[in-house]
Amino acid sequence: MSTSILGSVTLGYEPIWNQWRKRAGVRLAVDVEAGTQVDARHFLDAIAEQGCGTAQPLLLSVRSPALLQDLLQHPLTPSIWIEIQNDWLGDAAVTARVRAARQRGAQLVWRGEPGRAPAADVKDLFHKTLRTLSPQEALGALRSSARQTASSPIVAGSLYEGLASPALVEHALDRQDAWGVVGWPADEVLHGYRFKQIQPARHLVQALVQALDADESMGKIEQRMGDEPLLNYRFLRYANSAGGNLQRDVDSVRKGLMAMGYARVRAWLIEQLPQASNDSNLDPLRSAMVLRARIMERLSNAGMEGDLRREVFTCGIFSQMDLLVGEPLGATIHRLPLPGRVASAIVGQSGPYAPLLEVASALESGCTRLIREVCKAHKIATEEVNRALLRTLAANAA
Repeated sequence: MSTSILGSVTLGYEPIWNQWRKRAGVRLAVDVEAGTQVDARHFLDAIAEQGCGTAQPLLLSVRSPALLQDLLQHPLTPSIWIEIQNDWLGDAAVTARVRAARQRGAQLVWRGEPGRAPAADVKDLFHKTLRTLSPQEALGALRSSARQTASSPIVAGSLYEGLASPALVEHALDRQDAWGVVGWPADEVLHGYRFKQIQPARHLVQALVQALDADESMGKIEQRMGDEPLLNYRFLRYANSAGGNLQRDVDSVRKGLMAMGYARVRAWLIEQLPQASNDSNLDPLRSAMVLRARIMERLSNAGMEGDLRREVFTCGIFSQMDLLVGEPLGATIHRLPLPGRVASAIVGQSGPYAPLLEVASALESGCTRLIREVCKAHKIATEEVNRALLRTLAANAA
């Protein structure tokens, strides 16, 4: 029963990033189909069965007042946090259940309008606050950062959403000790690279070299390579170039590793180190791309053979490669001898992998209406999508 209940809700996600630019948790949008009642206990059991909400906090942003009030009446593990909209505190019944849940030790997170803070009579009910800066507060934060003054609207220990620039993120996380930020100003980070080339992450290249030195298994090396999308792309380009000197096309990292051997791969990685990047603000972009690919991989048919699952992963991880290489996606994809199914999905939005890509992309939006529409359009069961999402989040907890 607890698993089938996943077919009655629509889930979407937004990562929460900490000061080390690692995923510190996930904000999970939870919506209920109109006319459907969802039992909170069974819903919590379903999350637990998928292994989610154990290694990292899972912040449930519940869109259904009925489900929210039901959740507040059940014991919650410390890693399950519940988001409470400030407007809902106007209902005395909701406030009473919030108080009772807090007394039982529930981790509750207040969320309000831009520039707002929880009222004095309720602020002690919340473990943390999820805040949004008003335009005036954003300007004040930037001025505080530029002048290096002590006065700042950023509240230490809080979460923030909607921070629109790297400068605001850096001020919040690095100087004011915000607990985390929901979402990431990807466009603004990439804008800073409009006149220069993005390079693979130094710490991930070094980790790969160390893994090769430790003679880790082929599967682990392949997975580590997949954790750095740009390095993954450049490796396939190198393997298919004159420098790779291979006798046949290489369309996957595993085939490249097998054909080249650890020694040659290690030598190539060492060549990448001098130009490798130390910009940690790029790490959330990379992580988000990998998460999309892992969700697609898990959404694919469980009985699909290894090579086809790798194709699905490649499709996901290369679907945004234009952001990192700075050229049109079609040109980027056609530089590699990828299977037609991969190129068709990424460039033409067609073929067997296109529905998986569209669903995985919709999940990132957190817009439950869009997610429902995409799932219905492609006749992919909501339960299947939700299970894939939760298991991927559990398996890829940073």
